Parts: sequence; C-alpha cells; structure tokens
Amino acid sequence: MELLLRNPGRVYSRENLLNVVWGYEYAGDYRTVDVHVRRLREKLELDPANPEYILTKWGVGYYLKHG
Repeated sequence: MELLLRNPGRVYSRENLLNVVWGYEYAGDYRTVDVHVRRLREKLELDPANPEYILTKWGVGYYLKHG
C-alpha cells in the first residue's frame, strides 16, 4: 500500500509489487498480489466490487487513483 500511496497513478504489475515488497524474485504464485489487493479493497473501499481508490489496469497491474 505504501508504494501505491507514494506513486499515485503509476501502474505496478504483480511482479513489480512482489519484487518491491519482498525484495527478491518471488518463486510463488503471482496471484498472491490479487488476494492482498482484494483484502485492502475490503478494508478501504465502500464497495470493494466497484473500487474507487485501488484500481486495476486490466492486463497490466494495479494503481492508486491520482487526485
């Protein structure tokens, strides 16, 4: 979350997020990021199914809405 907050509007792929958070090449399932994003949305969004803050750029990654 900190990475997204520091760089609103910048899209991060699952691989980028894992490398920054864990600091090395992650050998597990990249879908782990999806689970964490879903949990963040459940805590932060009024309607997690239609997020307003943590958004998905389909086929690319996740980003925090700028502004």
